Amino acid sequence: MKKILLGILLAFSLVACANGTTKKEVKAKNIELVFILDRSGSMFGLEKDTIGGYNSMLQKQKEQTGDVFVTTVLFDDYYEMLYHHKNIKELPNMTEKEYFVRGSTALYDAIGKTIVNVDREQELAEKKVDQVLFIITTDGMENASQEFTAKQVRALIEKQKKEKKWEFLFLGANIDAEETAAQFGISKEKAVNYHADSLGTQKNYKVLGEAVLQMRSGQQLKKEWKQEIEEDYKNRK
Repeated sequence: MKKILLGILLAFSLVACANGTTKKEVKAKNIELVFILDRSGSMFGLEKDTIGGYNSMLQKQKEQTGDVFVTTVLFDDYYEMLYHHKNIKELPNMTEKEYFVRGSTALYDAIGKTIVNVDREQELAEKKVDQVLFIITTDGMENASQEFTAKQVRALIEKQKKEKKWEFLFLGANIDAEETAAQFGISKEKAVNYHADSLGTQKNYKVLGEAVLQMRSGQQLKKEWKQEIEEDYKNRK
């Protein structure tokens, strides 16, 4: 009888050990979210949707485990770094005092300056993040940059992708987003066209929030990440 009981206990212990070795706990990634948001004059009428979508997306990220730092740049023909490597838990809501539209579109300068600034910050940081993710949104073509060219921006992006595995997502309205992204060295899979209206803007932030959660969970970004935005763009074209 004792031998039978010992055999049963041994069997249970082996099963428990097997489960412990095969079931791995996925650690949440610490991430730097970098927003480059167009606020040129053509964004007029979308201020509330942009502010609401941005705040709602970040609120959902605050509710998850893992460290998130946020850098947010607002650009027209003027460059403003609203938040710089700020812990998401300490991040206030963006308001109409910060996000208001004006001016023209210095897209190259916004991307180039931000890459340089974030790279410097990451080099000096005591605690490195696991992933840097750039989210670039614009509703028009470049027309005002003074410091960077498309070629220079492409070189910066390709360097960070190759050496540090940074990720870049590009969302464009009133332009060919995939073609524009390709000029910067961002793959077509990471670019998407959207409608620059209330519904299109809301969908952007909903989809981006889901994509960020996916990356924070340690998964690779799925090819289907942008499907909902693409479908909306095609259905209302």
